[in-house]
Amino acid sequence: MTDNPSYKERKVITIGVVSELTGLTERQIRYYEERKLIFPERSPKGNRKYSFGDVEQLLDIANKREEGVQTHEIRQDMLKQQRKEERKNRKELLRGEINARFGIQKD
Repeated sequence: MTDNPSYKERKVITIGVVSELTGLTERQIRYYEERKLIFPERSPKGNRKYSFGDVEQLLDIANKREEGVQTHEIRQDMLKQQRKEERKNRKELLRGEINARFGIQKD
């Protein structure tokens, strides 16, 4: 993450507000954290802090759960998507390095 994250990435929302926004109970939200589907930050006092991106992720998880998708399946899909994005980023980085090395410029 960057030093100055966008409003969507900033972890500033409390679990109570997230619960109100998503309709999920605080227990459900903590369960999804236990299952490694969501990753809140902790304040110095230990309170969970979420971002708007986390809220969107929780809504997506809730929708999938309503469709009958198990949490381990959701986690596997998340990991698959993460690996896909990492490969894409590596490919773009490599392409940039090759272009820089051989003086190739994009038009």
